[in-house]
Amino acid sequence: MKIIDSPLPLGELKVMAEGRFGNLVKAVVDVERKIMAVDGELHADEEALLLENGSLQENLWGINIYPELESPDRIEFASVINIRPSQGNGSRGVDDPVIRERIVQAVTGLLQ
Repeated sequence: MKIIDSPLPLGELKVMAEGRFGNLVKAVVDVERKIMAVDGELHADEEALLLENGSLQENLWGINIYPELESPDRIEFASVINIRPSQGNGSRGVDDPVIRERIVQAVTGLLQ
């Protein structure tokens, strides 16, 4: 598990996927800092890593990245950590289209 704060080769993400889940990598994105934690077994583990490194809870969103797929199918908005009624998000997805776009922009900027 590690924090990505500069461009990561897509091939490295594919290796991570093959090593853990086969076709996906779990990730938690900080939409303010435009960084993400990847390659954890649980989104909660990645969330904890980012919180320990200065991220704020309200800026963290869990996703799955499918490195073999092309955008927009590459990102799946699905994680238990996304259930936040206090922020108006009542599902495992990301209900706010503005936040979804911020996630896509952050991930796109971090993958090469």
